[in-house]
Amino acid sequence: VQLQASGGGLVQPGGSLRLSCAAAGFNFRLNTLGWYRQAPGNQREFVGDITSGHSTNYSDSVKGRFTISRDNVKRVMYLAMNDLKPEDTAIYYCKTVYRSRDFWGQGTQVTVSS
Repeated sequence: VQLQASGGGLVQPGGSLRLSCAAAGFNFRLNTLGWYRQAPGNQREFVGDITSGHSTNYSDSVKGRFTISRDNVKRVMYLAMNDLKPEDTAIYYCKTVYRSRDFWGQGTQVTVSS
């Protein structure tokens, strides 16, 4: 199982970014996929996830600003982030569970600053 997150960068408050998570090594269309983030000095926290049926779930801190989607043909999950705030600054990771094990991507840095 391989997950590779990309698309991070530096953005001003109120700006937007779209992260991608490319996946390989498992039956992508059957798996729930999730986004997590970790800010310096903090524990990794749940951002949101998307099921095989495309149902989504979000943390209260990003609800209404972030949108998760997936392309089962391209085997990619996306995180569209709008109205970004300085407190969204973190390393963002994608995750899936396969055969009862957690698999994580390497993370992509998102920095929100003026």
